[in-house]
Amino acid sequence: MAILPQIRTPAPALPPALPRLPSLRHLGPNWYATVMSTAIVATAGATLPVRLPGLRAACVAVWALSAVLLAVVLVARAGHWYLHRDQAGAHLLDPAVAPFHGCPPMALLAVGAGTLVVGRDVIGHPAAVAVHTVLFTLGTVAGLAAAVAIPYLMVVRHRPAPGTASPVWLLPLVAPMVSAAVGPLLVPELPPGQWREALLLACYAMFGLSLLATLVALPLVFATLVHRGPPPLALTPTLFLVLGPLGQSTTAVNQLADVAPGAIAAPYVSALGAFAVLYGVPVMGFALLWLALSTALVVRAARRGMGFTMTWWGFTFPVGTCVTGAAGLARHTGLAAFTWLAVALYVLLVAAWAVAGVRTLRGLAGGALLAAPRPPGPVTARTT
Repeated sequence: MAILPQIRTPAPALPPALPRLPSLRHLGPNWYATVMSTAIVATAGATLPVRLPGLRAACVAVWALSAVLLAVVLVARAGHWYLHRDQAGAHLLDPAVAPFHGCPPMALLAVGAGTLVVGRDVIGHPAAVAVHTVLFTLGTVAGLAAAVAIPYLMVVRHRPAPGTASPVWLLPLVAPMVSAAVGPLLVPELPPGQWREALLLACYAMFGLSLLATLVALPLVFATLVHRGPPPLALTPTLFLVLGPLGQSTTAVNQLADVAPGAIAAPYVSALGAFAVLYGVPVMGFALLWLALSTALVVRAARRGMGFTMTWWGFTFPVGTCVTGAAGLARHTGLAAFTWLAVALYVLLVAAWAVAGVRTLRGLAGGALLAAPRPPGPVTARTT
C-alpha cells in the first residue's frame, strides 16, 4: 500500500503590523496649548481698542496658523489614541497629566472664536458662523465633560496628597469659562426671543460654574505655595495659569454685556452692563497682582537655571485672556488706562508666544519634546 506524501499548505501570511510611530507615544493633551495660544494671539489682536496698520492682516495669518495647528494636533492625538491606547489611558490616570485634558476643548473654542472674529475676512461671514457653531458645540460639550470627569478622577483614582495642589488643576475648570466668553459671539446670529436669551443665560451659567469651581481650587494652590515653597523650576511657568480664569471671566462678563440688549428684557440690560464693570475691575486688579507675583517667581527660577519645557506655553493663553478682559473694560468704562493696559499685555503675549513657538520648533527638531519623560521630582520643594 503506497503511502501518500503529506502536502503542507503554507500558513496564511499575517497582515503587516501597524507602525507604532513611537514619536506619538508621549504626545500628551498639553500640545493643544499651542493651538489655543496661537488662536488667542489673533483674537486678542483683533479686539484691541486701538487700530494699528497691518495688525488685522497679521491676525488673519495667525488665525490661519491656529486652524492648521488644530488639524495637525487633532490628527496626531487621534494617532496617539489609536496606536498607544495604553499610554493614553495612563495619561488619564496620571494626576500630573490628566488636568491637561481641559486643553482640547479650549483649543476648539479658541479657534472657533478666531474664525468668527478674524477668519470671516477669508471664508466669509456665513461660513465663519457655521465653523464657530460646530467648534463651540464640540468644545462646550467636551469642556463640561472635562470639568466633571477630571475632578471625579482626582477624587476616586488620583487621590493627591495634601499640600500638592498645582495651578494645572485649574485647566479643566476654566474650559466652561472659555465657552462663556466666546458664546456671546453667536447670540446675535440666533433668532430674537427665546433662543438668544437661552444662550445668553447658558453662558452666564457656565461663567458661574467655572468661577465657583476656581474659587474652590485657587486657595489650595496658594496654600501649597505658602506652605511648600516655590514649585520645581520646570513647573514655575504654570503659575501663569491662574490668570486664565481671571482674565477669561472678565472677558466673559464684558462680552455678555455687549449682546444683552438684543437678548434679554430691558431691566436686566443695565444691570448686566454694571456687573461687567463692578466685577471686571476688581478681578483685573487681582490678575495684575498675580501677574507680578508669578513674574517674580519666574525670574527667580530663571536665575536658578529654568530650562524650556512645554509649560512655557502657560505664559501665552492666560495673558491673552487678560488682554481681551482689559479691552472689554476699556469699551465699557472709556478709560484710556485700560486701553494701554490691553496694549501692554498684548505686547507681552506676542513676545511670549514667539519665544515659546521658536523653542518648541527647536525641541521638535531635536526630538527632545517627544521623548519619554524623565522620572518626576518632588511636587514642591522649599530652598533655603
